[in-house]
Amino acid sequence: MDHSTKEKLILACREYLETKAAVVRKAMNGLKEDLENESKSSAGDKYETGREMINIEWNKLSNQLNQYDQLSKILSRIEDQKSAKNVVLGSLVITNSAKFFISIPAGEIKVSDEQFYAVGVKAPISQQLLGKSKGETFIFNGKEFQILEVI
Repeated sequence: MDHSTKEKLILACREYLETKAAVVRKAMNGLKEDLENESKSSAGDKYETGREMINIEWNKLSNQLNQYDQLSKILSRIEDQKSAKNVVLGSLVITNSAKFFISIPAGEIKVSDEQFYAVGVKAPISQQLLGKSKGETFIFNGKEFQILEVI
């Protein structure tokens, strides 16, 4: 396992974010069309209610897009970071039963036929891992893990 694996994981996380953001943008475009149609065909209280519901949904989607942007910035910070002996943001942690990429909450990622779990720093498993180093053990969900490598 080397730094190119980490680069592939960052790329996979970026693709995950781009896919999620594209879905949100498509939904926002649909809402924009709905708002235009609502403006043309409605009048009175029903019109105001319809517009308000569209605005509420727009705000939710806008917040999601902002969250994806923040996660993208986290990935940029990871790209510029040097390796550390202890687990930090950006670490690739190989344990006796799973491989974790401390980055963004992107879930399972397959790279070079290997399974990784991309997890955010606030995830419970990350909280167990942060600050630990090769050889240390910890218990998570009643199972003991040993850290075999930190990249």
